[in-house]
Amino acid sequence: MSASIRHTAVAGLFYPDDPGQLKTMVDGFLNSAQADGPPPKAIIVPHAGYPFSGAVAARAYARLAPLRHRIRRVVLLGPSHRVPLRGIAAPTAELFESPLGNVPVDQPAIRGLEHLPQVSYLDEAHRLEHSLEVHLPFLQSLFDDFTLVPLVVGETRPELVAEVLETLWGGAETLIVISSDLSHYHPYEDARKRDTRTSHHIETLDYQHIQHDDACGRNPVNGLLYLAKQRGLGMTTLDLCNSGDTAGSRDRVVGYGAYVLTGDSA
Repeated sequence: MSASIRHTAVAGLFYPDDPGQLKTMVDGFLNSAQADGPPPKAIIVPHAGYPFSGAVAARAYARLAPLRHRIRRVVLLGPSHRVPLRGIAAPTAELFESPLGNVPVDQPAIRGLEHLPQVSYLDEAHRLEHSLEVHLPFLQSLFDDFTLVPLVVGETRPELVAEVLETLWGGAETLIVISSDLSHYHPYEDARKRDTRTSHHIETLDYQHIQHDDACGRNPVNGLLYLAKQRGLGMTTLDLCNSGDTAGSRDRVVGYGAYVLTGDSA
């Protein structure tokens, strides 16, 4: 019996659908990024089209290069853009398609979440969602062999997201990736002020003050911040800019930030 596949929804739109072009683009982002500092346990990275946010995401991803042979599972959480959702949606698919090859889904890990009432299976939330898909080529370029735990997060309290992350935390073999852009469609200077304030909240683990207009992925972000606070960890900003700095006009911009989890027990 053939495996069930979640097919790409934004290949050729958000990033190249040609494998060679895609690999060249991702490698270019990673090779151009500064990668000083120890590899983190978790990162927060943007999910816009690669010309807009690819270089920002690469600032965090480049820090993971030393983990090429260590990471065996990636827990990937992002917001729902297409489907109104309460709770957290898991897929039934066994593979997530990418131009660079299919990524196996860690279904045993997902079944290990079935006791949590905030998690349920909902393939519709994954079918057209780009917030997870755009990260697969970065992960495939960095790691030799890994499974994926892809979760779309709707309206969910930070402590409930944190409970899922704690369940999946694992050891050195597990990486956590939180997908989120920052403010949307404000004038350039207004966005800079808003996003600077949001970055301060992220760095101080102030999950109570990151709201709907601050970050589209506020729910998974706030869950990670909640857990970081519980574990005595911290967050560091690696990059902060917006589409007016990268590939768009400055009339209505989208903000992007790259962040890494810090601390001895991370």
